Amino acid sequence: MRVAVLLLGLVVVCSAMAVTEGFNITRILANHPEFSTFNHYLTVTHLAGEINRRNTITVLAVDNSGMAEVLAKHLSIFSLKNLLYLHVLADYFGSRKLHQITHRSAVVSTLFQATGAAPGTTGFVNITNLRGGRVGFGAASEESNEANLESFFVKTIDDVSYKIAVVQITKMLRSPIAEAPTPAPNQYNLTLLMAKKGCTVFANLLASIPAVETAFEESVNGGLTIFCPIDQAVKAFEPKFKNLTVEGKTSLLLFHASPFYMSLQMLKTQNGVMTTLATDSYKNYNMTAQNEGEVVTLETKTSTSKISGTVIDEQPLAIYTIDKVLRPWELFKIADKLAPAPAPAKSKKKRSSTAVPAGPEGEPDDQTAADDSAGERLAGGRWLAAGAALAAGILVL
Repeated sequence: MRVAVLLLGLVVVCSAMAVTEGFNITRILANHPEFSTFNHYLTVTHLAGEINRRNTITVLAVDNSGMAEVLAKHLSIFSLKNLLYLHVLADYFGSRKLHQITHRSAVVSTLFQATGAAPGTTGFVNITNLRGGRVGFGAASEESNEANLESFFVKTIDDVSYKIAVVQITKMLRSPIAEAPTPAPNQYNLTLLMAKKGCTVFANLLASIPAVETAFEESVNGGLTIFCPIDQAVKAFEPKFKNLTVEGKTSLLLFHASPFYMSLQMLKTQNGVMTTLATDSYKNYNMTAQNEGEVVTLETKTSTSKISGTVIDEQPLAIYTIDKVLRPWELFKIADKLAPAPAPAKSKKKRSSTAVPAGPEGEPDDQTAADDSAGERLAGGRWLAAGAALAAGILVL
């Protein structure tokens, strides 16, 4: 009997853990296209990740038409995030609880209050159970908890009793405080941030080429994700790095950043090709992000690296440590790896001579495509052979 009770308790605990760990607001809303705009801005503002980390929470979602009024105000991304914070209650309020509020009214704290940016009681929401079964919502004023009830409960989108609730309301709540202009985050010292988290050597390489360091810094405001190899990985790669031309070194460093902000949650749920700061109209310089559970890998045709840690993950900047240097195939020779070795020439007489090697013995696998003009002067037949081999490889796969 005791064993049965213990097993039952274990099942209950595991079920609760599965519910909490499996919560993903973007996936829930993705099943409801009418909330695509609201869902989009939860992702863009990085708020989705904060919501997913909570154990007890209520999200007041607004459909696409309800978002139109707010978007017409052209708020900055930072002000819009504050307003969205106001739509995330720090407590569970499912449909039943909303219609059974004690004394018919409640003042509830939100994530906007938790940021510390909300003066007085402006980070609270007033919920009132009105006559006729209607439930109204309003942002509290700076002077008191009283609020104009301008939005109303529509329906439940998702609900896990006493844990998580996602409900629809008619329109976005109004809050002059949340909507007020918000200054952009302070300037980041990228090299200092990376150096503090085990990427000192990579940070020094960035600083050694001013054009690269400037490109990184100027990309932050528009969104930037940096993948910095740990010191051990860069030190092992340094001999090859030194053999690159100046342009090659520049391209390699720029290849370690993408001109978009991508939270770790986004990387864990979205596979696909990513452009980099090295990408231009003439050169691809792309990489592919792949995820398997909690592990995210970055792949090129010549290397595979894993994200091993987070330096910073804060809109609009994300920096992650990786275990190996990313090697773009545009810089590293792969023709010899892809092209099959030619068959030995037939001879009328049997000889004991050794087979002719397929390529130069002294040429390393990671040979760089040295100078600008050198790559263009390569014989066309060599590239055709590589292309044919690559196509054959793809067909086999």
